[in-house]
Amino acid sequence: MKTKQTDFGNIEKQDITLFTLVNNNGMEVSVTNYGATITAVRIPDVQGDLHTITCGFDSLKGYFSDDYLENSPYFGGTIGRYCSQIKNATFSLNGKTYALAKNAGENNLHGGVQGFDKKVWNARVVDGDDCGVEMSLKSTNLEEGFPGNVEVVVHISLNNANELSISYKATPDQDTPLSLTNHTYFNLSAFSETVENHFIKINANQKLVIDETGAATGEVIDLKGTYEDLTDEKRIGDIHEVMKDGFEHFYLINTTNSLVHVATIRNPSNKRSIEVHTTEPCMLFYTGKYTSNKLKRENGQQFGKYRGFCCETHRYPNGPNIENSPKSITKAGEIFKSSTVFKFNF
Repeated sequence: MKTKQTDFGNIEKQDITLFTLVNNNGMEVSVTNYGATITAVRIPDVQGDLHTITCGFDSLKGYFSDDYLENSPYFGGTIGRYCSQIKNATFSLNGKTYALAKNAGENNLHGGVQGFDKKVWNARVVDGDDCGVEMSLKSTNLEEGFPGNVEVVVHISLNNANELSISYKATPDQDTPLSLTNHTYFNLSAFSETVENHFIKINANQKLVIDETGAATGEVIDLKGTYEDLTDEKRIGDIHEVMKDGFEHFYLINTTNSLVHVATIRNPSNKRSIEVHTTEPCMLFYTGKYTSNKLKRENGQQFGKYRGFCCETHRYPNGPNIENSPKSITKAGEIFKSSTVFKFNF
């Protein structure tokens, strides 16, 4: 196993680095310290030829194109301080009301205008039993409206079991909302088609209700026996047809701070699959229904609607405004911890 470093560009006089993790099976994961962003996951076929199965770009400028900025799909980024939408971009904590940046109508989305996915992180290679990179940053008090200074560390690693592990630690000096995730989009066909021929199984039969603005209300729906119940494997396109829409579902997970097998997604045409394991109480399953068809990788690999799915593991969306939402607030001096593992089979 090894980690390669190459130049990825420059932003505001800061050099940006691309770290490529390579395991003994020929699998590669490329990560840049701009946004702690996974730019590509590549897996070999039986001939050893690599196929890119994630949305992203091969140069920094791809993340600054007009089409990308207008659509804002957050390809591969580390999302924080608080992922998903916070209703009316406001919450109350310890008797004080905080106003956040509004970047999704009247709501706050994925940490605000300059969330963690748009920061330049400090980075260092950390190789041991696996190959990996550790990225860190300091989020300052009232950044995007959130209280407290927060020291954040994200560790992204790859091992010879073809497991991509993402672990987060964050320590605030004031009570503050924290919910971090990674926003990578996958397509096991390497974008030769949409993800509608993929099959999915999710080990959860409840979801959160989302209002017309995209924020969670706190209401929980039991999905047992409905078409949205994915505890028995289903073809994604079949459920799209029934819903007449794509997935944007927040499934609730029974976790006890240890890794739990949440989901398996597979593509029967090439026998590739991903298993998702997490410590988090919630997972957004999203099939890219808002992704622009104008977006493509530099080599012409076409992205767009239903051409990538996300499994975003995190705390409750709108958690600071939902009574008793688990672990939405991290207390001053406490350590926020979260881990998610994507295991690839090919």
